[in-house]
Amino acid sequence: MTTWLITVKPSYVFCPRVMQDRLVRLEYNSLEDRKPLKGNTVGSRSNIERAYIAGFLDGDGSIMLQIKKRNDTKRGYRFMATICFYQDTRHDKGLYWIREVLGAGYISERNDSITELRINGFSTVEAILIELKPFIRFKKIQTQAMIAACRILRNEINTLSEKQLLKVASLILSIQNANYKAHRKKSREEILKIFGLTP
Repeated sequence: MTTWLITVKPSYVFCPRVMQDRLVRLEYNSLEDRKPLKGNTVGSRSNIERAYIAGFLDGDGSIMLQIKKRNDTKRGYRFMATICFYQDTRHDKGLYWIREVLGAGYISERNDSITELRINGFSTVEAILIELKPFIRFKKIQTQAMIAACRILRNEINTLSEKQLLKVASLILSIQNANYKAHRKKSREEILKIFGLTP
């Protein structure tokens, strides 16, 4: 096993970590660098880890807010907030590391030799994006829109007001339009029809 030394800041405090079959020792300036964030349910992370994961999301990830049909609900649909990381299956070890650091998500291999790490859930997605937001460069619009949507959608769907649904519709469109591509983007009229907000 190869040992790498990554110096984050000068320090006598160190934390060993195994990453991609190599022992990596991260050195910290103080215990404050490893202190859990207050109110954060997804663990403690250094800025180096946040920056790496944010860069991965910017380049090989996506932020999606989808509307899914659901026959067993009063409204007939539900929302799904997702952060997804993609990697060639031959080099997917990094996805396992990201899942370990974030403490969330599930990994699956697609038929086209691409492996995905998917993270769902309004509270989890919101918490992760708030942490990564300072380091995100290319998906700022999607990040801000998803955080705002998650704050609304954490409420029971049947209690959402018309004003809140209109806001969610606007946020879905913002995310869709900012993403590089989509299988089929819904128009505002289609979204409002699903929400029952058209005559």
